Amino acid sequence: MTSSDLTQKIYEQFNYLPYPESDFKQSPQDNLELLFIHSIITPYYLRYQQKIETKNTVILDAGCGSGWKSLILALANPEAKIIGVDLSEKSVALARQRLEFHGIKDAEFHVLSLDEIESLGIEFDYINCDEVLYLFDQPEVILQKFNSVLKPRGIIRSNLHSYYQRFALFRAQKLFKLMGLLDNNPEDMEIEIALETMKSLKNGVNLKQTTWNQKFEGDNAKEHTLMNYLFQGDKGYTVTDLFEFLRAANLDFLSMTNWRHWEILDLFKDSDNLPVFWELGLAESSLEDRLTFYELLHPIHRLIDFWCVKPNATEQPISVSNWSKEDWLNSLISLHPLLKSSQVKQDLLASIKEYKPFEISRYIKLPTTTPFLIEISLAACLLPLWETSQPLDTLITQWLKIQPLQLDSLEPKIPDLAFTEVTELLTKLELFLYILIEKK
Repeated sequence: MTSSDLTQKIYEQFNYLPYPESDFKQSPQDNLELLFIHSIITPYYLRYQQKIETKNTVILDAGCGSGWKSLILALANPEAKIIGVDLSEKSVALARQRLEFHGIKDAEFHVLSLDEIESLGIEFDYINCDEVLYLFDQPEVILQKFNSVLKPRGIIRSNLHSYYQRFALFRAQKLFKLMGLLDNNPEDMEIEIALETMKSLKNGVNLKQTTWNQKFEGDNAKEHTLMNYLFQGDKGYTVTDLFEFLRAANLDFLSMTNWRHWEILDLFKDSDNLPVFWELGLAESSLEDRLTFYELLHPIHRLIDFWCVKPNATEQPISVSNWSKEDWLNSLISLHPLLKSSQVKQDLLASIKEYKPFEISRYIKLPTTTPFLIEISLAACLLPLWETSQPLDTLITQWLKIQPLQLDSLEPKIPDLAFTEVTELLTKLELFLYILIEKK
């Protein structure tokens, strides 16, 4: 099958059933974790340790489908301009309708192939290419196209299907291809044959055991079958492939979007007592190597979901854990804008009233592996951040009002101790990006 034949089949599949097949009335407004991933603020801070204003930024949703991710991007980046492109006319029409329904005015959509993206004549602050890149025979070519329309400090978010995690589904696709279900665009009959085949197998049959789940029997069974068992052009890649594509496209890897869930030390029983080989090897290994080790040991992620940037001369910022006292005293502290909601503040006030620890990770769990709770007195000193960004002195003053005495001696708390207590809390919160800390 030629590349153009495969492109035609992919086009027919998404024109037959635009993805995702979700209700127009559904809104991701309250799903802070979903908004967190799609906010340009999150990766921009990771790279530059600065909080970018989303107003007037230009965001490309490459392969926008029916517009669900375009809507998420619009809500995650207030007052940004959203531009969606997709090969499917039907999908583009649905995307326009979806954003109009939710009152998103600064959005436009185009029927366009991703390899023609330069024809728009637009430079982008952020490019979102979700669940699309792995359909191309040469993902690096599409990444090169994105690089050519990316602003100097722009960021790309994309993903590849994991070869290791999805291996059993690739076997299923090969089976259904041999059965002739992928000769033409699979529709209702092919979907039904695939589902009947899997349902008829014993539960202990390996293919069913490793691929079947309740989604194949739910309301979206048709969509789930097309996007898994009968997915035209589906391919799997590895972390090594990803870094090769980035090098070919002259792009730098920034981070996995779920970076905390790619930490290889989490895979060992005792991360402080590693086998000698691993202790020495990891100390000298590159980020690419560490991610590759994780993938080979524990391939649980369906998507290799990443952010990347243009190479530039801007040095990586110094971690706040290594800041001097002068750095801290010349800093500006902000909440991640997605946490700056009246509901989160009300929940904090309720915790204060009930004198219970405040679980800040309940709103955005992605950067953590376990719940993150703040002792309630310290949490209360963060309240000024719901009004506006604050210098460190303001938070220290707030903390000294809340707890003016040293609890062990009942002596007045000295400012240096208050400084240490507040900055230790902020350092922990900044690690998860719940707090953003910028040098003035």
